[in-house]
Amino acid sequence: MIDMTTFWVILFVILLIAEAITAGALISIWFCIGSLAALAASAAGASLGVQVVVFFAVSVALLILTKPFLQKVLHQKQEPTNLDRLLGKEAVVTEDICNLKETGAVRVEGKTWTARSSSNIDIPKGDVVRIDRMEGVKLFVSTLKSRGN
Repeated sequence: MIDMTTFWVILFVILLIAEAITAGALISIWFCIGSLAALAASAAGASLGVQVVVFFAVSVALLILTKPFLQKVLHQKQEPTNLDRLLGKEAVVTEDICNLKETGAVRVEGKTWTARSSSNIDIPKGDVVRIDRMEGVKLFVSTLKSRGN
């Protein structure tokens, strides 16, 4: 049978590894600290019931009291880049856009970009499209005007 001091140390290490794997997510850090508090209770000779209550009470209290603040601090508003200015702009299709074939390009502000259809419909060369979103260096677009218009 494992003694409770060893149990709390093992739990602390496991939770610390879990936190390290999910870096920046702040998933188990609260329970790491709770396990340290339970370890202290165990070292002080507290009963198993008291240790478990200390573990959960400290973990939940830290979660409630600090998580909103830390999320605000760690997840500061992202600064828009110059590329964000392309969103909502019109572009001309310079290569037929076909998501299935993974082909397509548009020209906007003098530059050619790889493009895909936001709605999974093929868009022929020459159509005017609106830029809906960006993923990496790929623009996702939707049709505004066909060549025939």
